[in-house]
Amino acid sequence: MSPPVDPVRSDPALPERTDVLVIGGGIIGVSTALYLAEKGHAVTLCEKGRIGGEQSSRNWGWCRTMGRDVREIPLALESLRQWRGMNARIGAETGFRQAGIVYVAETEQELAAHAAWADTARAWQVDSRVLRGEALAALIPGAGRNFVGALHTPSDGRAEPAKAAPAIAEAARRQGATILIECAVRGVETKAGRIAGAVTERGRIACDAVVLAGGAWSRLFCGNLGVDFPQLKVLGSVLRTAPLEGAPETTVGGGDFAFRKRLDGGYTVARRGASVSDITPDSLRLFFDFLPTLRTEWKDLRLRIGRRFIEEWRIPRRWSLDAASPFEKMRVLDPAPTRSILDEARRNLARAFPAFAKMQVAEEWGGLMDVTPDAVPVISPVETVPGFYIASGFSGHGFGIGPGAGRLMADLVAGDAPVVDAAPFRLERLAKKRPATAPAGSR
Repeated sequence: MSPPVDPVRSDPALPERTDVLVIGGGIIGVSTALYLAEKGHAVTLCEKGRIGGEQSSRNWGWCRTMGRDVREIPLALESLRQWRGMNARIGAETGFRQAGIVYVAETEQELAAHAAWADTARAWQVDSRVLRGEALAALIPGAGRNFVGALHTPSDGRAEPAKAAPAIAEAARRQGATILIECAVRGVETKAGRIAGAVTERGRIACDAVVLAGGAWSRLFCGNLGVDFPQLKVLGSVLRTAPLEGAPETTVGGGDFAFRKRLDGGYTVARRGASVSDITPDSLRLFFDFLPTLRTEWKDLRLRIGRRFIEEWRIPRRWSLDAASPFEKMRVLDPAPTRSILDEARRNLARAFPAFAKMQVAEEWGGLMDVTPDAVPVISPVETVPGFYIASGFSGHGFGIGPGAGRLMADLVAGDAPVVDAAPFRLERLAKKRPATAPAGSR
């Protein structure tokens, strides 16, 4: 079941022209639209379903620097800076609170790994520190398991996924952006090799630049354009509880559980370190791209083959821009959660913090994360199609770094000095020598 998301209305008219067209109304797309509009650019955002309807409302709601790949640390720090001022900036509630995050450890080996990351992160003045004994008990009281210590990052925070993307979209509209809901973009048109427009299900919009922030749909869109974007989908399962007394206020991640306090007094809960990767045709096509990751992360993935293989096999990989696209046939990805994983999450969490033994589950849902071979996003121009940009492949990290990613993408599109070094997020790092195909709708 899809989690409830704050509704966003659609602007009634399709503009004939815009400076930048953003595809996708998740946290990355709406943040990009907001920062571009603030820079004075005419922006139109097209969302095939509803704002924040897919993974942007289905994630854990963590806004963290702690534990990230070192390539993401500067972007995560910038995102936290943006999150802290976001409610005041947009005049609306995103749910962000700087409440800190804790990674607990049950063995000295786990704690040493956390401490090693903190030592590396000090180069960026990250405030992570190791806690033990009374200091840890005071921060997260009521533990039922014997944690030898933890890594605590006070500057990290949490926000409400169901509120954040809609609130930022409305702020972008107030800055002059056009927001179009249930308006799928079928593809782009080029002229003299450059982006000249986009074709939506409601008509054509002339533009100079297109930003693809399509989440799990990005690889499919790119393929029709002749751009090879190596990306797979991984299923995460999450639940929320009814309001609960006596549990910690601080967000906590253990080896086999994770939780954060919600604004409504309940908790968002997941089984940390367990996601499902369905075997699909793209799994076979991209096998060698993802093989190194599979070797190192296999313990956290549960491979499964089932009906999704046939479902994705039936999705056309090429289509004409004057015909309905796959994006119009499935407005919102709403996969079923994996019940066994959520059962594990409840059991593990109740053992770790007995206050959760009395939790009442209010809702459960699944979400498909867009992952790249190195689990680092692409925030980049596409050199082979001038004027086309990709902001995707956030690998389950996108919500927390969404504002920073949107700011960086806006800088790249505008030709301004990037807020952080964009080199680690270049598409070219994932390039492989594969046959090129002609883009549909090119001129």
